[in-house]
Amino acid sequence: MAKNKQDESFNLENILFKCRDILRQARNSGSFFEKRDMMLTLIFLRFIGEKFDDGIIKLRQQLIADGLDPDAPEIQAAFFEDATFTDGTYFLPVESRWSTIINTPAPQLNVALDTALHSIAATSKHLKGCFVESTFTTRNLSPNDIKKVVDEVNKISHKTFGEEKDLIGRVYEYFLKEFAVNATKEEGEYYTPHDVVQLIAAMIEPFDGTLYDPCCGSGGMFIQSADLIKSKQGDISRINIYGQEKEPATYRLAKMNLALRGLSHNLGNEADSTFTHDLHKGIYFDYIMANPPFNLKSWYDDNLKNDSRWADYTTPPDSNANYAWILHILSHLRHKSGVAGFLLANGALNDDVAFEIRKKLIENDKVEAIIILPRELFITTDISVTLWILNQNKKGGNYHGRELRDRSGEILFMDLRTWTENPVKSEQKKKVRLVSEQIQRAADIYHTWQNSGTDGTDYAVPELYRSVGKDEIKENQYTLTPSKYIKFIDHDLEIDYDTEIKRIQSEMQELIKREKASQQMLSEAFRGIGYGID
Repeated sequence: MAKNKQDESFNLENILFKCRDILRQARNSGSFFEKRDMMLTLIFLRFIGEKFDDGIIKLRQQLIADGLDPDAPEIQAAFFEDATFTDGTYFLPVESRWSTIINTPAPQLNVALDTALHSIAATSKHLKGCFVESTFTTRNLSPNDIKKVVDEVNKISHKTFGEEKDLIGRVYEYFLKEFAVNATKEEGEYYTPHDVVQLIAAMIEPFDGTLYDPCCGSGGMFIQSADLIKSKQGDISRINIYGQEKEPATYRLAKMNLALRGLSHNLGNEADSTFTHDLHKGIYFDYIMANPPFNLKSWYDDNLKNDSRWADYTTPPDSNANYAWILHILSHLRHKSGVAGFLLANGALNDDVAFEIRKKLIENDKVEAIIILPRELFITTDISVTLWILNQNKKGGNYHGRELRDRSGEILFMDLRTWTENPVKSEQKKKVRLVSEQIQRAADIYHTWQNSGTDGTDYAVPELYRSVGKDEIKENQYTLTPSKYIKFIDHDLEIDYDTEIKRIQSEMQELIKREKASQQMLSEAFRGIGYGID
């Protein structure tokens, strides 16, 4: 059954496609990144404006319930002229409210939008830095074009798409998908799929304390973690968010994303490289979640040669930043209790150049689990990816209500590459996703292995997971490739060989019979014309 026009008009991708199409044809709309940032800024204004309007409605209702007249001048002055909210809603000056913007005549829209941005930056220290001021007057779209885009954005309401969704992330993901050719990993332009973030969060359970992402992108890790905390514990104020992002535009998106969700955060005062300017140096975190750039080159600086982050190991190879990310993450994990879950390309599992670092990580018992994920989870790459879990406490004890056993000298290997039965439809390239049942199953495998009462020497399911001791890993030259340890079942061994041999013999006999008949026919044909065949 075909969707009706009303359904299509409230489809997020349909709206974004229309906006993209308008901007693609518009004069002065700028580069891919400028179009994307313009759209995200508009959506940001739309959502903080909508949240403000909702906050005012709730405030009026509360005043009426308290027996006060919300329209009385003295009440207006006391409660509405500089309203404060406790749910992450921001007070907006009149010129910054979406109700003002949407009612502005088309010829004045570019100026009105930049006025709104300037006013927000001047009145809110939390929202300052979420956008580039003068975005719209610099581009100076025609009145007709900017009006059409604003009207489309007006359709994107949390009442329609759900307040709890990572809408900035979804829009960001859409633009990466549509313009993947412009989005290289080295520019920090990969958006981590929701299901992958949910898997990491389900594994390490960042329910309280401090959470850090050294390459936080648009903040998706934080948003998804906050959703998990709400579903499990209910109080996101128990987690303190820290992050860093190198790309200025992406840094702004992260601040925008977190501000929309009312999440308190510290992303530093600027966008900068985590390697050359660690904005959170000397701080140790309870949890770290990250999706660093895969196989990042040109990361090294001569000033990093004797950096304290790898003083206990060796300097990571300048040809690839994978192990630099690992050691950076390890350097920020809280001693004796910190847990990290992060993604790396599979090459890091047995990289010869980083052998000595990997060997020492294993000998120091920092690696807790290695999980290979299905291919094609990401929109902009089908590279095979591994989830690493580092743990500063493998000795055991209580963790989120679970009693953990001593896992010293053990690593859990999991191989989820066959979990591809859930394709994502309507994508331009093949893509799969992990559904909630699969995420829960993977987390259960990991948590059961951790829990008291489990025998780590006999914890295995062929072709899925296996707990392996340090001695066996040493025998395998410290490789962390799961296929070296997880038992593979040779399904050919299940063949009934007696039946198979009889089948082959029968086919051979039939083949010989046909060959003899063919030779006989050929011999008779040649004899008929006076020739014989020896």
